[in-house]
Amino acid sequence: MADYHDDLRLAHVLADAADAATMDRFQALDLRVETKPDMTPVSEADKAAEELIRGQLQRARPRDAILGEEYGVEGSGPRRWVIDPIDGTKNYVRGVPVWATLIALMEAGETGFQPVVGVVSAPALGRRWWAAKGLGAYTGRSLASATRLSVSKVASLSDASFAYSSLSGWEEQGRLDGFLDLTRACWRTRAYGDFWPYMMVAEGSVDICAEPELSLWDMAAVAIVVQEAGGTYTGLDGRHGPHSGNAAASNGLLHGELLSYLNQEGAQG
Repeated sequence: MADYHDDLRLAHVLADAADAATMDRFQALDLRVETKPDMTPVSEADKAAEELIRGQLQRARPRDAILGEEYGVEGSGPRRWVIDPIDGTKNYVRGVPVWATLIALMEAGETGFQPVVGVVSAPALGRRWWAAKGLGAYTGRSLASATRLSVSKVASLSDASFAYSSLSGWEEQGRLDGFLDLTRACWRTRAYGDFWPYMMVAEGSVDICAEPELSLWDMAAVAIVVQEAGGTYTGLDGRHGPHSGNAAASNGLLHGELLSYLNQEGAQG
């Protein structure tokens, strides 16, 4: 099995640099925010954090490709770093502390590119989560000060906590009825949004979560953390990994029921 310790250490160094840059501009009164062609916001901090990470990767891993939300693909080859400089930009620009820098390393294999390293760093929450293939998933302040993550053992939807981002996306896809039926079947629902529900699944405080529309940079880092914590991460189509354009994550025990509700007859995917 490949050894990802050095790549994981590098990902932490990249996250440290990004944390310093993003926190420096968080809640700044003169923060500049633009609107991208898809009408989503991007701040100067998004761009600065991605430029910072790209610069360090070009020095430390010049042969690796890079895919980032703000600046696209650079390079080619069997290893690709995937970056979301600020996941939760709308929270960031409004001063809500629920946002994170997502850094993943993906490698080409028999089933295409799959994440092998992931770091999710949420400095305004004072939290960080990470994982590497075969090494487990952890949370803590640093590699030396960490707690291993493990998904919950809740086996019934009636006892399960379900986290999601919003209702509009499910309605747009014709999946709202199934989504609402799922919320009624669960013990508890909360709309935490963005990266956070997946980290809660990994640490066992939430049992299932799902989102109807996502990009690869939203998913690569969180997918490996969920998987290494013992959970299941697929698209709504059941395909494993972060390639379906949407996501369903669970402790594994509830995954079949989660997908069944969100793919009810009449839903459009």
